[in-house]
Amino acid sequence: MNITSPVFQNQAAIPREFTGEGRDQSPPLDIADVPKDAKSLALVVDDPDAPGGNFTHWVLFNLKPSQTHLEPHVQPMPVLQSGARQGVNDFKRVGYGGPMPPSGKHHYIFHVYALDRELPIPEQAITRQRLLDEMKGHILAEAKLVGTYEKDGKPGDWKVDESSQESFPASDPPASY
Repeated sequence: MNITSPVFQNQAAIPREFTGEGRDQSPPLDIADVPKDAKSLALVVDDPDAPGGNFTHWVLFNLKPSQTHLEPHVQPMPVLQSGARQGVNDFKRVGYGGPMPPSGKHHYIFHVYALDRELPIPEQAITRQRLLDEMKGHILAEAKLVGTYEKDGKPGDWKVDESSQESFPASDPPASY
């Protein structure tokens, strides 16, 4: 099984429109070579480079195994028209939350899993950890696609917040501005 995107290659930069600095919409994705006995697919996107540890950007599960193409801008709602479900990301929102690292280049891993069952539907939005727990012992195959993103702003573009004497990129002023 493998996962690709028509808008970025493995280990390459994710286009800005699919980040928190752009339109914050999910990128198009293609999944190939799904095992014939798969009953559902799940997708988790996370950033292992986040300052506080692994940061989850998207939790999507109970995709039909025949749904091997995801259009861009999957709507941020718990239940999609296809019947697939979305969980809560670490922005505390349902759906996709695009890359927006505080500094430096980060890696965003799109993990796709083929499962031998559909997952039970929780009464509340599922988190990444809950999804991983539910998938234990049910993964038939998995693949990953790694995209990168580095926030705009060069050292010459930095300004100083005189109230705190902190430096920040001009493209990312403090929330009070």
